Amino acid sequence: MQYTKQIDRTIKTEVLVIGGGAAGFGAAVASARNGADTLLIEREQMLGGMATMGLVGPFMTCYNDEPTEQIVKGIFDELCVRAEKRGGAIHPSKVGGMTTYSSYYVRSHCHVTPFSSEILAIVMEEMVQEAGARILYNVQVCDVITKDGKITGVLAAMKEGLTLIQADTYIDCTGDADVAYYAGEGFVKGDEKDGVMQPVTLFFEVGNIDRDKFVGTLEEKKENGELGIPGENCWSWYIKEARKNGDWTIERNEVGNYEQPTKGRWKINTTRMAYVDATNTEELSKAVMEGRQQVQQVLSFLRKYVPGCENIELIQVASSLGVRETRHIQGRYKLTAQDILDRKHFDDAICTFAYAIDIHNSEGGGATFKQVNNYYTIPFRCLVPEHIKNLLVAGRCISGTSEAAASYRVIPCCIATGQAAGTAAAIALKEKVDAGDVDAGKLREVLVSQGAVIKD
Repeated sequence: MQYTKQIDRTIKTEVLVIGGGAAGFGAAVASARNGADTLLIEREQMLGGMATMGLVGPFMTCYNDEPTEQIVKGIFDELCVRAEKRGGAIHPSKVGGMTTYSSYYVRSHCHVTPFSSEILAIVMEEMVQEAGARILYNVQVCDVITKDGKITGVLAAMKEGLTLIQADTYIDCTGDADVAYYAGEGFVKGDEKDGVMQPVTLFFEVGNIDRDKFVGTLEEKKENGELGIPGENCWSWYIKEARKNGDWTIERNEVGNYEQPTKGRWKINTTRMAYVDATNTEELSKAVMEGRQQVQQVLSFLRKYVPGCENIELIQVASSLGVRETRHIQGRYKLTAQDILDRKHFDDAICTFAYAIDIHNSEGGGATFKQVNNYYTIPFRCLVPEHIKNLLVAGRCISGTSEAAASYRVIPCCIATGQAAGTAAAIALKEKVDAGDVDAGKLREVLVSQGAVIKD
């Protein structure tokens, strides 16, 4: 079928950021602060993406692997500070490892950032608007129009009808590289070997836990050295029993329970749906429904087996599925796990990171976890598509292997790559060059002057 329609409504801006998650937030703030007329569009009615609608938290570590130094700052750190002042976060500098805030994990979970998703959404909106960027919610990208290797417009469905949004530079922060995909850019979906993507998770929040009993049991295990070792973490011993009794069928061997700064509230990261292609509508729909069923199973398990959870109450279930991996764009450089482990030097590095290579297994209930060598950097070329000249990509869908993405997919790094993309877009406008062709040295200078940490 061929469908033709006259588009009568057009919106113009200098920089268009598509997707209001962590990366889009960072990109919009950076672009506007550096002088570009910036529009941020989001298909839902809230900024923050996984951190807010997905209830994914806490922020994973923004420190090096030692951990002795905070290496993700800039816009990310400002967000943490402002959320803490509103009573909606605890700054990562105040959070050690092996605590209730990190679900008693040892490595790569020291200096996490507990936060309230509701407060975070408000602070993000304030920061974007204060920077001078505009926000439009309820905007769903339908297609991308290209000519001679450049995007000439993004077609979006809005309440007013189909609308063409045109910009000088576009930043794809959709998480799934939707804009790059619609524009015809190359990509790899999931693992290059077999296309399998990491499992998805539906987060939820609970309350009415008897904290003394709940934490007391975990602290006793911690004192005896029975927590934080491979195969033994929060409530894994009860899960083994429940599995034998037929009360646990989830492909997960532990309960990720993260205390929040709001008294009495905990985020639960436990449900697991494997072999889901989150770029497929039918599979997404099936996964989120299965996730809701698993939430009920976890609640029943907690009430029956875990001390202090006898009267646990469900506060809310995430309105958005937690997706770890879909498309990885074909960029000017593909970051590999070996680059990360070797701490390869990049002259065009735009951020520093140190979260472990954390691959959730589709079968067997566990995860493959590799520590990094203190820290690593990400080159600007990973944000630059190989073929589309006026497009940048930020967040988990930048150019890298599936294994490498298992590290940089988490929220602090997404904000950092977003800040780099937004800054590059603003510089490109001033220099009258394509965004991917900005001088990397100048980009690095601006980023560092605005709080980013770029280690050599």
